[in-house]
Amino acid sequence: MRIAIGCDHRGLELKQEVIRIITAAGHSCEDFGCYTTESVDYPDIARKAGEAVASGNFERGILICSTGIGMSIAANKVKGIRAALCHNTFSALRARQHNNANTLCLGADVEHEPAAGIVNTFLTTEFEGGRHQNRVDKIERLEC
Repeated sequence: MRIAIGCDHRGLELKQEVIRIITAAGHSCEDFGCYTTESVDYPDIARKAGEAVASGNFERGILICSTGIGMSIAANKVKGIRAALCHNTFSALRARQHNNANTLCLGADVEHEPAAGIVNTFLTTEFEGGRHQNRVDKIERLEC
């Protein structure tokens, strides 16, 4: 699986950990920034990574900022992105099963379960479809 990953300056350390998790699981990723602890604007990163996922060039995205909230809000403005802020494996599981989320958002400065469990759950869980497909279709129609 190809993963688009990005962070702001607050998420740099966690992004490096997540890249190790992704590659250890046998996936590839492309890093859309940032690359230092110098302050950057998270909407710019969310847009670049979100557009890469929405284009179909990447199967999933992972975005990281201080709380994950800003990245989630910004990424969800990109048509075709269903970004979910997850702090535990259960929310990652449901984001994939019920919402067909294609982008995971994490908060570097908030308490959460170990990133490996959240990331691996997000990457390995399939969308259930069925009754959930109608709801995802309604979300997609909100973008029009």
